[in-house]
Amino acid sequence: MSLVFDEYGRPFIIIKEQSSKTRLKGLAALKSNIIAARSVASTLRSSLGPKGMDKILVSGDGDVCVSNDGATILERMEVENQIAKLMVELSKSQDQEIGDGTTGVVVLAGALLEQAELLLDRGLHPRRISEGFEVACKVACDHLDKICDKIHFTPHETSELLTVAKTTLSSKIVTRALDQMANLAVSAIMAVADFERKDVNLDLIKMEGKVGGQMEDSMLVSGIVLDKDISHPGMAKTIKDAKICILTCPFEPPKPKTKHNIQIDTVEKYQTLYKQEQEYFVDMVKKIKDSGATLAICQWGFDDEANHLLYQNELPAVRWVGGVEIELLAIATGARIVPRFSELTPEKLGKAGVVREVSFGTTKDKMLFIENCENSKAVTIFVRGANKMIIDEIKRSIHDALCMVRNLVRDNRIVYGGGSSEIACSLAVSDAASKVTGVDQYAMRAFSDALEAIPMALSENSGLPGIESLAALKQRQVQEKNPWLGVDCKMVGTNDMKSQKVLETLHGKKQQFMLATQVVKMILKIDDVISPSEYE
Repeated sequence: MSLVFDEYGRPFIIIKEQSSKTRLKGLAALKSNIIAARSVASTLRSSLGPKGMDKILVSGDGDVCVSNDGATILERMEVENQIAKLMVELSKSQDQEIGDGTTGVVVLAGALLEQAELLLDRGLHPRRISEGFEVACKVACDHLDKICDKIHFTPHETSELLTVAKTTLSSKIVTRALDQMANLAVSAIMAVADFERKDVNLDLIKMEGKVGGQMEDSMLVSGIVLDKDISHPGMAKTIKDAKICILTCPFEPPKPKTKHNIQIDTVEKYQTLYKQEQEYFVDMVKKIKDSGATLAICQWGFDDEANHLLYQNELPAVRWVGGVEIELLAIATGARIVPRFSELTPEKLGKAGVVREVSFGTTKDKMLFIENCENSKAVTIFVRGANKMIIDEIKRSIHDALCMVRNLVRDNRIVYGGGSSEIACSLAVSDAASKVTGVDQYAMRAFSDALEAIPMALSENSGLPGIESLAALKQRQVQEKNPWLGVDCKMVGTNDMKSQKVLETLHGKKQQFMLATQVVKMILKIDDVISPSEYE
């Protein structure tokens, strides 16, 4: 980039192809940024709610993905505009923190930007709009604390947790087996939850899928499922009361660390080398047998000779097991990961009730089930489906449900869905705006109008008249003083979300409001976008 300075020391920025390129600044740049972000939000608007539409995403190499999960859609979209990428990051943040609400947070941010654009046209400064939005967001979050409810559950009584999981899964592909999938998610969380710390380590829940069968064939395994098989067809396929050694050292003779070559020019030298190699293998197998292990799991591979020697010694083995799976196995079985054969001792072995190799259908695909582990704090959700695309979508759906149940273990407060909490907060923000003097009240009312975009989108996606439904719900909430009235997306016949049991976590809803507000504030502060590649 080359700069030319005037007599006051101010730089002129020289742009390549200056005659054909324009650089937006000030209000024009703000509006351009808002349009870019709103275009992303409008893409996701039709995917909101249980009746939302799916999107088909085709990657550059032809892979097809069908999903209505906001984070997945935005992650796979090829977004070039830098401001639009902020919306992608917004959805990703919601997904990482909460797991659900990834579509709603982008739709809300788009509605806020739409209202901000109207205020900019009326002459309000972006800074005043941002401050008004922040005040309104605090009012909305405080109102959520007033209208929230609490659910009660124990490790043995999880009916209300199932209700929340069903709400999360109701807009996903798994609605055909809704009860079963919700039960899988809740059971997995209950198996690994730490109720003393009120936290859940989701790394202890492994999701594995295998093409074939039906969605209803999915199951929860109290242990680890490996997409591997026993290394030799003649080895035992079922091992009861298994003692497992986990090795991260290669099952082969040591290799010289130098670049020297070994030249063998006689039969005697070859036989000597072969005998020495055999001694290495025999010594390795002996150390495993002496430790009392009945199953060897190795991170690396081993050749046919080592495999045959293990078979002769009746020692089943599994090779090429990944590092993440090895760590989970160590947690589940209580084993220590052994980096050298010389360090292998009986105390470092893990225990499992049964290890079995399972074959699937006519394809002869095989997987290893390691069940009834010594430490049951690691489980696997084993997903079945007709093809890889469906399995991936089921995994994403269950992940959202797992995150929601985890949030309830942390904080058991909930709000009711169907847009009821957004309408209640919209009314509360509107009331608060009438008590504020100055231009901030305009920004607060704009925030109130933006909150109505969520129930409006839910109504439209359900085939209901949006404006009529929203107006009727606002009137009823005021008259009946019932903040739980929302959009009847499922056509049950009642707008009371409490009786419909449509539940969302309070923490997730608050996070949605705050993240959307923060990103909108960030976009409103950007009045110039400079790309280094444009300059000489």
